[in-house]
Amino acid sequence: MSLDSAGMYIHIPFCVQKCGYCDFYSITRLNRIDEFVNALVKEINLVATTHSSLTLDTIYLGGGTPSLLNNMQLETIWNSLRRHFKIHPQGEFTIEANPGTLDISKLRFLKKLGLNRLSLGAQSFHTADLSFLERIHTVTDIFENFKAARQAGFDNINIDLITAFQGLSPDQFRNTLQQVITLDCEHISCYTLILEPDTDFYERYKRGEISPISSDQEAKFYELANEILEKAGYNAYEISNFARNSRWYCRHNLKYWNHQPYIGLGPSAHSFMLPYRWKNVRNLSHYLDYLQDDRLPVHQREQLSENSIEFEYIFLHLRLRKGLNKLDYSRRFHKDFEVIYSDKLSQFLSSGLVEQDGNYLRLSKQGWLLADEIVSSF
Repeated sequence: MSLDSAGMYIHIPFCVQKCGYCDFYSITRLNRIDEFVNALVKEINLVATTHSSLTLDTIYLGGGTPSLLNNMQLETIWNSLRRHFKIHPQGEFTIEANPGTLDISKLRFLKKLGLNRLSLGAQSFHTADLSFLERIHTVTDIFENFKAARQAGFDNINIDLITAFQGLSPDQFRNTLQQVITLDCEHISCYTLILEPDTDFYERYKRGEISPISSDQEAKFYELANEILEKAGYNAYEISNFARNSRWYCRHNLKYWNHQPYIGLGPSAHSFMLPYRWKNVRNLSHYLDYLQDDRLPVHQREQLSENSIEFEYIFLHLRLRKGLNKLDYSRRFHKDFEVIYSDKLSQFLSSGLVEQDGNYLRLSKQGWLLADEIVSSF
């Protein structure tokens, strides 16, 4: 498959402490950062032997807490990328950061390095919620870090919020939304807390210490977010993501949702290039061992079937507000969507869960509340 551009995700697996709800791979042994950076540089070099012709138009440093890396470590990674890949001059280059791990000097360095989008993991603007979620920052840290980011020149900032968890009241969540609106950030992500297996919260749930909220309660928080953010001028362009306008849509995440190619580096990172998907080992020691032997740290690789590709295409596009383009679907799969899924489509259209707008099919606001059930039926 001939490709011109792709996104790149780099997983930085270090945190000051592990939050009980988080199922992303991370460790708290910060003394291993240097050896990780050295291995990552080697992985960049190895991946470039087959993909150096790609132009990276999005780069996303995620984790973990990438902002824990010092300036020299971050510069080493960035310089390695620039040596081995073409970097699009108007690309989107994001770094995730936890409030409390930044200061004006660090932010100015990140901006000078070439990172032009900041994603702050605020999660809540209530002290009690932050304590429950086991976050290390304060509400004051959020405001101070955001102000410093603006002073450093970041004009594209996302704020992550967690919604719908035990102890969160509608009034608390409304207040959090109102607080984040005062920041006038460009992008807001609202993610429901899910009790994932192999997390501390899941173990507490099995012991009866934490209870998941009902789907009806979850829907109310979702509706509240849509109502308040829409009035404040934020467009819900994906089920969990809101932006001031299309200029501020997360271009990297759009690659996932539009089934476009991306390369993942670092332990546990995933890569996707039709018809293949592969993922790296989910263990830093194993990751280091692979690269010590000059081997790519790929743990699993699969060739997707045509049925799997089609299902993912439908699933991902129906998460987007603009929906699924029937003409694009027909070009990619040589089928007529309305013929293949006529019964299901008729059912969802008549019930108001799906809307039709020219060549696009999209979930209605009511349909978004039942997105997983609707999409899984195709």
